[in-house]
Amino acid sequence: MNRADRVVLAVDLGTGGPKVGFVALDGTVLWSDLVAVPTSYGPGGAAVQDAGLWWAIIRDATRRGLAESRVRGDQVAGVSITGQWASTVPVDADGRPVGPCVMWMDTRGAPFSRKAFGGRLQGYRPRALLSWLRRNGGIPSPSGDDPVGHMLHLQHNDPAVSGAARWYLEPVDYLSMCFTGRAAASRASMMGAWLTDNRNLALPDYDDVLVRLAGIDRTKLPPLVPTGSIIATVAPAVAAELGISPAAQVVTGTPDLHSAAVGSGAVRQGELHLTISTTSWISCPVAVKKTDAFHQLATVPGLDPSSYLLVNNQDTAGRALQWLRDNVFGELDYDALTALAAGAPAGSNGVIFTPWLKGEHSPIDDRNARGGFHNLSLDTTRADLVRAVLEGVAFNSRWLLECVNRFTGNDGPIRIVGGGARSDLWCQIIADVCGRTCERVADPLNAQLRGAALFAGIGMGDVDRDELRDLIPLDGVFEPIAANRAVYDRLFAEFPGLYTAQKAMFARLAR
Repeated sequence: MNRADRVVLAVDLGTGGPKVGFVALDGTVLWSDLVAVPTSYGPGGAAVQDAGLWWAIIRDATRRGLAESRVRGDQVAGVSITGQWASTVPVDADGRPVGPCVMWMDTRGAPFSRKAFGGRLQGYRPRALLSWLRRNGGIPSPSGDDPVGHMLHLQHNDPAVSGAARWYLEPVDYLSMCFTGRAAASRASMMGAWLTDNRNLALPDYDDVLVRLAGIDRTKLPPLVPTGSIIATVAPAVAAELGISPAAQVVTGTPDLHSAAVGSGAVRQGELHLTISTTSWISCPVAVKKTDAFHQLATVPGLDPSSYLLVNNQDTAGRALQWLRDNVFGELDYDALTALAAGAPAGSNGVIFTPWLKGEHSPIDDRNARGGFHNLSLDTTRADLVRAVLEGVAFNSRWLLECVNRFTGNDGPIRIVGGGARSDLWCQIIADVCGRTCERVADPLNAQLRGAALFAGIGMGDVDRDELRDLIPLDGVFEPIAANRAVYDRLFAEFPGLYTAQKAMFARLAR
């Protein structure tokens, strides 16, 4: 079969639930569906999901997708999982969850993380900080909202789950195990644990020094295999249940950062992509290991065993618009909201929105930071408020982009992906605020699903990474509008200072 006839079963597991799709190896999305799952919040910073529910949804969606898309089961040549990272699924030896998935925003491990490596140097003990930055490039958070914090929480607060767990898996690795029966991870999928020595990407295991500093049980860490390699074929019983080929190969799971890079086509050194999803980030392939600890930028194991990707994260992007819709403009959908915003002038008549509704990671690391509207007046309109949210996310991106430019020089166009990129207005605002040409990938909402499939194609030898930029279609190019630059420069000059002026207040009110 040619590439158009060979299909990958791709899963993009977002925080909101799994998106399941069939994607041809020429990049065509043949069918997809998203099924929402709830996050349960509890005392002490708890945030969990039912990982078993993910797998039930994926099984049902796969069977339904075969029926609705007319894809034949024997066309399915590969399986690829992408999605959220820095969450933790405790499973038994057969891959069955023995407790809920501890989500990336769960902070119950914070007391144990602070005890293990916390201190006064940017929240860390100096020796621990230096060891992590030298060996890995990143470091677990004393806030506990990462796999090390999760593992410490289970170890100390939930001995029943900890005792029953054979492996602590990232969500993408858990789902890969559901398909294959084999526990396996890669440097890429485990990047959020910060437990590998990234000075030499050829080393096949976790770093003894970092594991000891973290204080976790090494025996529960899944074995590492090369990024982009084939884990196994689909288990025969699973293939029969789903109706797909038992010869389908399962490639290592990837964080959404990696699948977004592939799905954007920005896979050569210095080629930027920007994601406007629930969260937002700006990334590009980087040649060497590097860290900017002051602005929470680092390189992590990249798209293959010999490369790196820039990692950072802005915690609230599309989620800010969702918050506005749900709490202020409940009668309007997203299209109506952006149409309303188009009625306000560039600069929202001087209104500035700071989008730190759940704290921030990059370019400032402050979980206490909170959002707000600034410079409101009696003349402020509903349109001003909505446009200010779109512009506030763009100002945050420009702030991060300035740090990215210092970290790794680049001046080319920025590929944009993610659900927020469906809005022409939002893409134009980002181009105007950042002063950069922005290229929107066609069907940006499915860019990560497409990226997961093409990542599998690379692993199976059907796709060459060098052809990806030309293989990914665009459906819009947004050039900065010169007339808007002075307005946005004036407002952005105030933006970082709003954080500086309120930082102490955020800390006081968080007590």
